[in-house]
Amino acid sequence: MVKGRVQTIAYSGLCLALALILSYVESLIPFNFGIPGVKLGLANLCVVILLYISGWKEALTVDILRVILSGFIFGNMSMIIYSLAGAALSFAVMLAVYKTGRFSPMGVSLSGGVSHNIGQLIVAVFVLGTSRILYYIPVLILSGAVTGAILGFVAGIILPLLHRDFLC
Repeated sequence: MVKGRVQTIAYSGLCLALALILSYVESLIPFNFGIPGVKLGLANLCVVILLYISGWKEALTVDILRVILSGFIFGNMSMIIYSLAGAALSFAVMLAVYKTGRFSPMGVSLSGGVSHNIGQLIVAVFVLGTSRILYYIPVLILSGAVTGAILGFVAGIILPLLHRDFLC
């Protein structure tokens, strides 16, 4: 846990800046398997790490600000709506999984990746007015699980380094 309010705000600001940079980098990567909506979710790495080092309030603040700012910078209002829905469900699920104390950062991130995609799909059902797109659930669950596990693995490597070098 980060010590002191000033240090918490500083880490939150750094994580927000890094999340925006990762969003930009992700927009440059030609990551396309012919499946619309599948993304790496690199910026979520910052949210998972902040959840562990600062707490849920700071992580949620950075998550919301990241979605809104990256939507205005790299996307549009539609992107913001879909991303906010995904981020809200993702964060709620990650927080619940984190609070159990039974899961590693990989488990927390994996649950977030899967639930983010489900949150976006729920919004798509309402926006498009059809449930026919729910056939897409298996693809989105698989892609969310894979990318969430990879980012969680990376977070599991980074967190001990942060605790050892910066947070002590």
